[in-house]
Amino acid sequence: MAAAAFCSPCSALRSGLAPLCRWRALPRPTSRRAGSVPRSAASDEAAVISGTKLAKQVLKEVQRDVESWISCGNKRPHLTVILVGDNPASHIYVRNKVKAAAAVGISSEVILRPKYISQEELLDMTLKLNKDSAVSGVLVQLPLPDHIDERTVCNAIAPEKDVDGFHIINVGRLCLDQPSVIPATAAAVWEIIKRTGIQTFGKNILVAGRSKNVGMPISMLLHTDGEHERPGGDATVTIAHRHTPKEQLKIHTQLADIVIVAAEVKKKAGFITPVPGGVGPMTVAMLLKNTLIVAKKLIY
Repeated sequence: MAAAAFCSPCSALRSGLAPLCRWRALPRPTSRRAGSVPRSAASDEAAVISGTKLAKQVLKEVQRDVESWISCGNKRPHLTVILVGDNPASHIYVRNKVKAAAAVGISSEVILRPKYISQEELLDMTLKLNKDSAVSGVLVQLPLPDHIDERTVCNAIAPEKDVDGFHIINVGRLCLDQPSVIPATAAAVWEIIKRTGIQTFGKNILVAGRSKNVGMPISMLLHTDGEHERPGGDATVTIAHRHTPKEQLKIHTQLADIVIVAAEVKKKAGFITPVPGGVGPMTVAMLLKNTLIVAKKLIY
């Protein structure tokens, strides 16, 4: 699955494997929120945003909420991950998720299936997990083998257990500014922006990438009304993609206050997240936050 990144004529964010983001330097706020990073004294130097540090904040909050939830007599949140095939990156991602889940008190299990599993068998497995009251959240690790339709599988997971936020109902609710399970990478980008204190209200933002799992949800979060049921960033968002002419992409980038991209942009930035330690750790943290949300049935 494509990773997300940020960039702008002055700042940048990157996820573990590919994403880099940057945004234009903004006026220094009078006060900084926890986790925010001040600009360097030299205007041409980038201040490093530690995605790992911010993720630790979120994980600590999730751990506290899990303990509180259980102390009230509720069942411990449980995440089930279905991992198909032997993609090395997927196995690393899943291992990181399971490790982080254990650290915050969320139980988890991984169901391994060979790459030649049929789509019908995979769908049957998800339906059984939907009915299992012991399972709070279900995640099918992407990508899947070519003979399996990912959209069909994502839609087979019950919306109320869809911790990835990929089910068509969760996507639709996101687009309508309603509470929904938000895809973890998009949620990570949004959380980093908020915790770092970068202002989006009234800003021009370029999102380079239109994937339904990353680019689209990020765009929805950034452009929607901050006073709606599911508050957004109140930004003016432009979406660029592989068919956007390079000349136009250059113009949009120059006009943007914030640029979010899925590829490295080698320009000076006001803020930059390192790799490793960028969007990736926060993505895992937001996935576990989603798991707690569905366990507590805060949306459905």
